Amino acid sequence: MKLLRATINNISELQEICTKAYSQVFADHWTKNGLELYLEHEFGTQRLHSELKNDNVEYYFITKNDENIGFLKINYTSSNKLSDLDNCELEKIYILPKYSGMGIGKTVMNKIITKIKHKGKKAFFLCVIDTNTNAIAFYEKLGFQFHSKTRLEVTHFKEELRGMNRMCLTL
Repeated sequence: MKLLRATINNISELQEICTKAYSQVFADHWTKNGLELYLEHEFGTQRLHSELKNDNVEYYFITKNDENIGFLKINYTSSNKLSDLDNCELEKIYILPKYSGMGIGKTVMNKIITKIKHKGKKAFFLCVIDTNTNAIAFYEKLGFQFHSKTRLEVTHFKEELRGMNRMCLTL
């Protein structure tokens, strides 16, 4: 398993894995045509191009045997309202379901935690749907702790899934 930083040169490849991995994990969380609207908003060419040029945002391909099996997105400028510490945020991490349960997520998270420590960050935040007990337990095993509640405000996302737990790992 490897993490490879995405660049503008491989934006099409990034769009493909982002769309595929997100859709396979969360397609049933949307109403109407919400999934299609979200995918275009989050992973459209213009947005990805802008984010890949931003020094405070990094996308990584998660690869296994030279195949993209997932991706993640880190924001290196998180809200100072969350912490007085120099912090960052894991905005997205998705791995194709057929690779779940293989320890890939744990390996990926440990590598990213090491990377952000080297950048001098002191706190690492993420949000997880509050009914996703498996993901919450996974993050807790990595040392993340509950920080606060928040709510996902995205059109066409199912109401019962909008509750979010913000979690934090102090580095």
